[in-house]
Amino acid sequence: MYVAVKGGERAIENAHRFLAEERRGDPSVPELLLEQIEQQLKHSVDRVMTEGGLYDRRLAALAVKQAHGDLVEAVFLVRAYRTTLSRLGRTLPVEMSRMRVLRRISAAFKDVPGGQILGPTFDYTHRLLDFSLCEPRPSAERIAYLPQGAAKLPEIVPHACHGWDREGLTESPGESDTESAADISRDGFDIPASRGARLQNLARADEGFLLGLAYSAQRGFGFSGHPFVGEIRCGEVAVELVPEELGFPVEIGSLEMTECFMLSRFDGSERRPPQFVQGYGLVFGCGERKAMSMALVDRALRSDELGEEVRYPAQDQEFVLRHSDNVEASGFVQHLKLPHYVDFQAELVALRALRAARESGGPLDCGERSDGDGPDDQ
Repeated sequence: MYVAVKGGERAIENAHRFLAEERRGDPSVPELLLEQIEQQLKHSVDRVMTEGGLYDRRLAALAVKQAHGDLVEAVFLVRAYRTTLSRLGRTLPVEMSRMRVLRRISAAFKDVPGGQILGPTFDYTHRLLDFSLCEPRPSAERIAYLPQGAAKLPEIVPHACHGWDREGLTESPGESDTESAADISRDGFDIPASRGARLQNLARADEGFLLGLAYSAQRGFGFSGHPFVGEIRCGEVAVELVPEELGFPVEIGSLEMTECFMLSRFDGSERRPPQFVQGYGLVFGCGERKAMSMALVDRALRSDELGEEVRYPAQDQEFVLRHSDNVEASGFVQHLKLPHYVDFQAELVALRALRAARESGGPLDCGERSDGDGPDDQ
């Protein structure tokens, strides 16, 4: 992110004060509390945690408040804070099959072990504005998710795609990627990237960017065939750490996460039989749209590995992985607000030379075009 802005000290102080006043709004209206944002703007908080790469609901709520609700700016704030944190250790991989699910559906398997669990979802709402929300309503009691007398949710719900298919028609999870986990935060990644590095990048990628790419892939600009939701699940998973002095795993907390398996038909190659192959998505909080988009793009990025021709943006690692980070993209686009006087003067001289050459009928020579991000720009 470009942050090396120069300007008059007093002008910048006034701009900061103006910004703070704009954030606060009318002082006669009660100020937003972090608890209100955390509890009532759940999807905003979840998105900021996921793309910020830090699971902390209160910090994400603070970032949303500070950024005036601008979620990309909030992601930047969280990402910047994350760089100040020391890494205390490495936890065990979370065991998603032991998730305490609140929602779990499969569009491919009707009778899945554990059943379909609708949970909280917008899917069946009418998308009509509810004007009753214009005024606050008293809510003395916490709304019960399960009515009295209803059966309890199962403690463990097995994955729908795991182990049911003895014919090998569906790819087993993890079959295609067994290398040790990458760490793109510390080590970055090269192209071509391992699937682990790609998935880490996609998890932090901008939701809108992934959604557009997933839509293009679904329309045929990424892979052929109709994709199916093998399973989407949302719930709490335990986080475990093995302290050196103890030598056995200790549960240190839990995360709310959304996981998605997307299945698509693969017609086979010399090395692989025809089968359904998987795309995978995993995000913090409740983020079905992001998890599904991630799974579709993951599937498209596997084209080269599966021997499919790479023709479209969603299949191109360089295109997807280098352009999906909204903090980097926002910084590079917004750096155009910084002074570009030298570059613009150079372009102006080149244009005048082109016009003079055109009028005189001489050879056209406009010199080198400015790329707009040289040292003179700052």
